[in-house]
Amino acid sequence: MNTYTLAAADWSRLGDTFTEAIVDTLVMVSLTMVIGGFCGLALGILLYTTRDGGILKNKALFRFINVLVNFVRPIPFIILLSAFGPLTVMVIGTQIGRDAAIFGMSIAATFGVARIVEQNLVSIDPGVVEAARAMGASPWKIITTVIIPEALGPLILGYTFIFIAIVDMSAMAGYIGGGGLGDFAIVYGYRAYNFEVMYFAVFVIIVIVQIAQLLGNWLSRKVMRR
Repeated sequence: MNTYTLAAADWSRLGDTFTEAIVDTLVMVSLTMVIGGFCGLALGILLYTTRDGGILKNKALFRFINVLVNFVRPIPFIILLSAFGPLTVMVIGTQIGRDAAIFGMSIAATFGVARIVEQNLVSIDPGVVEAARAMGASPWKIITTVIIPEALGPLILGYTFIFIAIVDMSAMAGYIGGGGLGDFAIVYGYRAYNFEVMYFAVFVIIVIVQIAQLLGNWLSRKVMRR
C-alpha cells in the first residue's frame, strides 16, 4: 500500500471529524469575539473615561478595574481554564465541552480587549473630547459620537489582533473537550504520527488567520481614509 493510498484512507475516515473541527473552531472564535469583544469594549471605555481627566472621572472605579485587568490578563490561558473551573460549572453547568471553552475564552478575551481598547482610546486628541464637553454633550453621546469614531481604525486593528489570539486559544480548547482544529491536529495528527493531517489542520488555521488579518487591514484603511 503506497503513501497516497494511506493518505486517501485517512481522509475518508477523518473527513467528517475534520469538518466538525472547523465548525467548532469557527463557533468558538465567533462567539468569543462577540461576548469578549463587547464586554472588553465596555471595560476599556470605563478605563479610559474614569481615569484622571476623563469624562466620568472616578479614581476608585478606575483603580479597581485597572487592578482587575492587570490581575487576570497575564494568566496563561490553560491555567485560566482550570482556575475558573468552578465558576464555569456555576454558569455553564459543566467544565467540559465547547460551551465551557467559549466561557473561558470569553473571560480571557474580555480583559485582553479591555487593555487594547484603553490603549487605543488614550491616543485620541483630548481637545476633541473637550470640545464636545464644552458644547454640552452628555458622556454617553461623547462616547458614541466622538470617542469610538475617533479611534475606530486602530480599534479594528486591535480587534484583528484579538481575533488571532482567540484562534490560538481555541487550539487549546481540546484540553477541556472543546474540540476545534487545534485539538484535531494534536489527536489525529501529532499523537497518531500522521503529520500530513497535522500540517493540513495547521494550514487551515493559518488560512483563517490570514483572511481575518486581510479583512481587518482593509476595514481599518477604509475607516481611516474617511
